[in-house]
Amino acid sequence: DGVTEVLAHRSENLRDKFLEIPCSEDYGSHRRFAGCTPRKCGRGVTDAVITREEAERIRRIAERGLSLGGSDGGASILDLHSGALSLGKHFVNLYRYFGDKIRDIFTEEDFALYRDVRQRIQHRIAQVFGISSSAMYLTKPTFFSRMNSTGAKTTHDEYWHPHVDKVTYGSFDYTSLLYLSDYSKDFGGGRFVFLDADSNKTVEPRAGRVSFFTSGSENLHRVERVQWGTRFAITISFTCDPEHGIGDPLL
Repeated sequence: DGVTEVLAHRSENLRDKFLEIPCSEDYGSHRRFAGCTPRKCGRGVTDAVITREEAERIRRIAERGLSLGGSDGGASILDLHSGALSLGKHFVNLYRYFGDKIRDIFTEEDFALYRDVRQRIQHRIAQVFGISSSAMYLTKPTFFSRMNSTGAKTTHDEYWHPHVDKVTYGSFDYTSLLYLSDYSKDFGGGRFVFLDADSNKTVEPRAGRVSFFTSGSENLHRVERVQWGTRFAITISFTCDPEHGIGDPLL
């Protein structure tokens, strides 16, 4: 992997760390939205937006939801918006599959916490990139992930390949990850790696840590394979295009 620098250590408590990098040309081939489309690009890490206690509460939402299914491979997904849940080698719709029983699993408070956390992350991204929070829209897919060292059974389980979010998902302009468990304590491997021409920069997950970045090819990245334990995170992404916006999930 060449030279690797640690952008954020698990042991650090970072108020805010931001690295500005030149924007790629990706945004030129998409429609531009005033007050939102990235003109300043980069990546940031903060431990000051979500508390560890809130991260633990959110992880419990993920654990309860994922306990209903789970992939046969090492990566399981739960999307509260669409209802997508990994089950074996496939996905099911959580809401259709479990019907009214879903209220025994999730509460209104769970969804209110999810909404509150999403709003705080959105405001912080807007603040750092100097854009308007009201010009950003939540976009899909936004999902919980649970990763362990089980071998991949389908291509959906192969989370470790380098990729660019704007290329993979199209609508993404700003990506964020909220980590819900601790690197080297809850799991080994599983660090987030930005792949730069000169060196790689890693983010070591820590419960409550938010990593966020512009979604173009200036931020090519991958996740290391998890070697042991279980890594929980939630990906929350934003678009500047209102046509690709989605609402918060409702119970």
